[in-house]
Amino acid sequence: MKKLFTTLLMGLVTSTLSAQTYLFDFSGQKKVPQGAIRITTDMRLTSDNDYGYDLMPVSPDEKSTRFFSVRVPDGNYRITATLGSKRRAGVTTLRAESRRLFLENVATRKGEQQVYTFTVNKRDTLLHGGDRVRIKPRERNKLIWPHKLPFALTGDAPCLHSLLIEPAGEGVTTLFLAGNSTVVDQDYEPWASWGQMITRFFDEHVAIANYAESGERADTFIQAGRLKKALSQMKPGDYMFIEFGHNDQKLKGSGKGAYYFFATQLKYFVDEVRRVGGIPVFITPTQRRSFDEQGRIKETHEDYPDAMRWVAGREQVPLIELHDMTRTFYEAMGVEPSKRAFVHYPAGTYPGQDREFADNTHFNPYGAYQIAKCVIEGMKQLQLPILSALRADYQSYDPAHPDSADEFHWNDCPFFEMDKPDGN
Repeated sequence: MKKLFTTLLMGLVTSTLSAQTYLFDFSGQKKVPQGAIRITTDMRLTSDNDYGYDLMPVSPDEKSTRFFSVRVPDGNYRITATLGSKRRAGVTTLRAESRRLFLENVATRKGEQQVYTFTVNKRDTLLHGGDRVRIKPRERNKLIWPHKLPFALTGDAPCLHSLLIEPAGEGVTTLFLAGNSTVVDQDYEPWASWGQMITRFFDEHVAIANYAESGERADTFIQAGRLKKALSQMKPGDYMFIEFGHNDQKLKGSGKGAYYFFATQLKYFVDEVRRVGGIPVFITPTQRRSFDEQGRIKETHEDYPDAMRWVAGREQVPLIELHDMTRTFYEAMGVEPSKRAFVHYPAGTYPGQDREFADNTHFNPYGAYQIAKCVIEGMKQLQLPILSALRADYQSYDPAHPDSADEFHWNDCPFFEMDKPDGN
């Protein structure tokens, strides 16, 4: 493995090193490969330095989360991560941007190295003509919009040997996500959404660009310039997955409603994505955790899932029935156990948490992970060609038989938030 890695690494460095290509060596060894940048714990991302540790001081505790960022332009970046250490065994999790999961609990023996490749999408708020995406005040510190690409190294015993970052090229399919708080990359514990978990299951041939934001409706997503920004990055053959309905149903008044205003916004998405050669896919909204006396999920979305199905039928848009799969998932868990998929925690569970969490819309990492698998199963039902990039270790999933919450292992990030995401 080591000889194979060295040959691969040197070939990549000598053939692709450029202004936008970096090889960072975190091994702690004095001698590093030619062209590599040796990273030490005192190197910080600053106004004068385009790469370095970021967000918080580097703790001497090797088990603590470390953030490392590099400034790069918009685009898709192929990441070759080598995990392992000569000094110790490791269990490593690697995330990028806003807690987006890419490598999960990878075990390495002392002296062993494992090489993984995946693709990360980087974007900022800039639009053509000097305009910008109109992000919300709470987004200004989010890690998906700045002029940098952040990585979070965590795990029970994290061991990162090196990161090779290079432009991904034209052979990558980008999957754009449009939606609300059930889709968005949540920055803070204990909140999570399926859009930041689905990255775990695809190889380097797919980049997932999550443009969703908490509280968004289909119309406000368009008005804020989020769709415009995504379209400016989209190429023929790319996808846009579109999940709305949660917040749209709250818009009342003359000329509104599921089959008029909402349906019109969905049609606009379809037309605009197809105009640039993209492939729109609808996703019906996730259910809320709302049970009746018989332990069945109550319908709370009015006509909005049906309106989405109606537009999909008229416009021949592929549709993933997440509405139905999440109903199955929650009912399979049961009334009380299903709380373990949501942000339900007694006061004091997290530092500074002075009140109970009892949120029946927003997921914790376990719930988000399960729902990401539901989305993949919906893709399989549609037989989407993008599934050729599904990682080999993905196992078929049945929401009627969810993974055990007890066996799900997630290393919390150091950042926590009391305020729930916008929308409900």
